[in-house]
Amino acid sequence: MPVPPDPPGFADWEVNVPASFKQDPIWRTPAYRFALMLSDLAAADAEALERDPRNRTMADQLLRAVQAISANLSEGYGHTTGPERARYYEYALTSAREGRDWYFKARLRLGAKVVEERYEVLLRIIKILTSVIPRERADRIGRARRQPPRSR
Repeated sequence: MPVPPDPPGFADWEVNVPASFKQDPIWRTPAYRFALMLSDLAAADAEALERDPRNRTMADQLLRAVQAISANLSEGYGHTTGPERARYYEYALTSAREGRDWYFKARLRLGAKVVEERYEVLLRIIKILTSVIPRERADRIGRARRQPPRSR
């Protein structure tokens, strides 16, 4: 199965990501990279929503949901067993779905094109996590035990 291309604008966005992020092993995780990019996009979207005071609560909820995706992936990535990681990845999946819900509610204010682009990124994240979580849940041994023994 071919790997789909990165979301539109990803390459331009990635240029501004600090090297310390790109050198961390979590950077190889597409869901994390896409969630981090989406977090920046959501910040701009929330700012646009907040121009009308009636949208402030929506903007806050949208931003919290989207920012929680990469935060939960980061936290889960650090755990050594699959079930521990899966729990945080499920939180990230839940936040991705919540973010999609808030984008739907904001669609009339942000415009169809912007929201459709965000849906595409969220759908990619949701698909990745939906396939990764069962594998992680089944991994009872974890990373710590799979590492080769240290030489003396």
